[in-house]
Amino acid sequence: MDFYFSRDGDTTDWTKQEPDRFLEAFHRPMKLIIQRRKIITPEAYTLVEVIVAVLVLSVMLVSLYGGFSSGFAVVKLARENLRATQIMMQKMETVRLLKWSQLLDTNNFLQPAFTDYYDPAATNANAVGATYRGFVSTNAPIGFTNDYSANMRAITVNIYWTNYLKGATNIPIVRTRQMQTLVARYGMQNYVYQ
Repeated sequence: MDFYFSRDGDTTDWTKQEPDRFLEAFHRPMKLIIQRRKIITPEAYTLVEVIVAVLVLSVMLVSLYGGFSSGFAVVKLARENLRATQIMMQKMETVRLLKWSQLLDTNNFLQPAFTDYYDPAATNANAVGATYRGFVSTNAPIGFTNDYSANMRAITVNIYWTNYLKGATNIPIVRTRQMQTLVARYGMQNYVYQ
């Protein structure tokens, strides 16, 4: 590497300077001129790097899609469960409003079978969602003496609906819920507080 000393903007080889000025050059500030080599950097990715990046990106996108689809399936199931609970509560509230004679009349008031829909206000047949089929039973309660069982009924509401796996209409998944209560002819307080 060649070093040049500069004096008043004049760059000359140090060996060609005059001898009396030779030491004077070391006492002044020195300007060092160094020639640098240009470093060549790669400007593109290799084919292997691109393939690995595409592979990692595709795995991430497939995982993201799987997470979204399973999340939507869980939300759909939770909504259907909530609707089934609403239908059962509606039937139980109907039972609460009936008189004893109406409760025993299964032809006119408390019908043993019913059908309801996920969206009862839907305008076309395709938008109703799941179809819920329910059964109401009024039986004498088990485990009570004859004095009580003649004046009490166990009301059970069972509800069923069917889901299908996505894309497969021949693999049904039957879901069910049940709700039960006791109804007394003269009110529960006569049996609880005796």
